[in-house]
Amino acid sequence: MAKIDVLLDHAKAHLDPGEQVLATVLGTYETKILGSDSVRTGVLIATPGRLLFYAKKLGGYDLESFAYDKIASFEQSKSLMGHSVSFYASGNKVQMKWINDLAAMQIFVETVKSKLDSAAHPAIPGTNVPQPMAAAPASTEEDILGKIRQLGELHKADILSDEEFTTKKAELLARL
Repeated sequence: MAKIDVLLDHAKAHLDPGEQVLATVLGTYETKILGSDSVRTGVLIATPGRLLFYAKKLGGYDLESFAYDKIASFEQSKSLMGHSVSFYASGNKVQMKWINDLAAMQIFVETVKSKLDSAAHPAIPGTNVPQPMAAAPASTEEDILGKIRQLGELHKADILSDEEFTTKKAELLARL
């Protein structure tokens, strides 16, 4: 079993009842703990309501949770050592670097951006209608095909059901 799978299995014990994993990346996590720099190899998990970092350590684990509505900015980058994501949550900078799985990185970034957008534009209380937003730019054929590939990866990873995959794929193909 891959290290990410082992860490994810351990982390699932700390999810809320019914909370599901939408996307994950394995890398090295940097943060400040009690004013000192701290580095841990672990998994960053996107769920419908928050981001979680989980790392196993001798005799225990590290777990940190970040609600999407507390995240002020989200950034991604690439260097010779791999990809990285960083964000500011409640005044703290959090960085996950040395992410080497490009497909997982792309799915993770898209998932988080979608959730951050939802947190920034919540539904109007008492209705199911989201607040107005600027119209999204038209998708290019290449963008749509890339999204279909990402859906396929989510489907293969059993994150999307057959029905969810088929429905979303049909929506995207209709845009072509």
